[in-house]
Amino acid sequence: MSMQSFDVVVRGGRVVTPQGVAETDIGIRDGRIAVVGSGLSSAGDVIDARGLLVLPGGVDAHCHIDQMVSSGARTADDFASASMAAAFGGTTTLISFAAQHRGQSLRRVVDDYKTRAEGKSVVDYGFHLIVTDASQQTLDIDLPALVSEGFTSVKIYLTYDALRLDDRAALDVLAAVRREGAMPLIHAESHDMIAWFTEKLLSAGYSKIHHLADARPILAERDAVHHAVSLAELVNVPIVLVHMSSAEAVEQVRWAKKRGFPIHAETCPQYLVLTREALGRPSFEAAKFCCSPPLRDKTSQDALWSALSDGTLSILSSDHSAFLMEGPDGKLRDGPDTAFNRVQYGMPGLELRLPLIFSEGVVSGRLSIERFVEVTATEPARLYGLAGRKGAIAQGADADLVLWDPKKQIRIDPDTLHDGLGWTPYEGREVTGLPVMTMVRGTVICREGERLAPDGHGRLLARARPEACAIATPPVTGFDVVSGRFVCDAPAS
Repeated sequence: MSMQSFDVVVRGGRVVTPQGVAETDIGIRDGRIAVVGSGLSSAGDVIDARGLLVLPGGVDAHCHIDQMVSSGARTADDFASASMAAAFGGTTTLISFAAQHRGQSLRRVVDDYKTRAEGKSVVDYGFHLIVTDASQQTLDIDLPALVSEGFTSVKIYLTYDALRLDDRAALDVLAAVRREGAMPLIHAESHDMIAWFTEKLLSAGYSKIHHLADARPILAERDAVHHAVSLAELVNVPIVLVHMSSAEAVEQVRWAKKRGFPIHAETCPQYLVLTREALGRPSFEAAKFCCSPPLRDKTSQDALWSALSDGTLSILSSDHSAFLMEGPDGKLRDGPDTAFNRVQYGMPGLELRLPLIFSEGVVSGRLSIERFVEVTATEPARLYGLAGRKGAIAQGADADLVLWDPKKQIRIDPDTLHDGLGWTPYEGREVTGLPVMTMVRGTVICREGERLAPDGHGRLLARARPEACAIATPPVTGFDVVSGRFVCDAPAS
């Protein structure tokens, strides 16, 4: 097709986009995809991809890396170890969190996280802002400046004492985020329901880890998802609801979509491949399966797969939140008999997100290969201001590519993973389909189990304001007293 010369040509692979699969070549120049077509010449390297799938590098838009969580514990990995785990799992872009705790300057928080990541990550990365202090300084000074610098998404919590916003503060943040054209993310669980039920369970002597699933019931998620939609609808701003875990939460998302509300929702591998029965194991093992929201039943699992396939759920992220098992920051830092509300919530997921969902989704026939690419790469890039740069194999995009062997099989063993934790909730599970080579901006960073890139190859991404926000949130021109909503087409009378 072309006699142009390229730095690298990936030849003969089955290239996958959300639109389909085609056997073709990819020409790379200056770290970007220059041409997708056949018969490309190269003055540089030629990578033989025959017999392999060529996928866009995964975009994992929900990761907690080197972060102090609400309990005061810090996650176990830094950006060096987390990014290597991501790379070996086929993920080439991370979006982690810069977490403000109450009383902190949002600007200083971001500067601290930039320092923590600088010179460490081997894949490209960005930060969502977590806002817990809805002060004038945060909303009117720090937030506008940070959004203009490329931090174009903001997360708020409706639960956890140290993180949650009441409705008034949540509305203030959503209005400020809307004003700046950024994307809001919401952790939706009903705080007071959970706190009330936790108190009742503990006072009756029900403190074992398996009661976590009782203390954070599906009802608390369903209620909070509906409430989050109502808050966002009042302000007229699109939202991303993170880590949907239950059939009833999915029904709330479907209800909002049918009403035309611009809602996007995410789920995670743990909710698709694990169930709450795992919490019934002895405490040391059960702690591995503690996350928030908790694992649900098979009915919810099936509903999530259907919703991911039919578009009700938009994206698949890991919600990677890795802790050692013991020690001052460990999941069981209070000892093996700790109560369910004292266990550190969170699971590792960066390295196994794509292999698990390829195996359980594509190989098992629940997801098409095109939909797999869409929910793990293309759509998270679009929602978070990286469209055209990440998550797609297209001319002009960064050459973030993964060569994938759809037939390669392994039994998951924590000793072969790259996160250094020494444990995984997926131990012993067999998966089919694995990455064998990962490229970031045209550079091979790992291949066949071998690390090739140094720390610091990854770059901090300045993300654009998401198109979904620009389309869905034109300037407010008034307030309609009849509907009780802000309007964008005429001033209020």
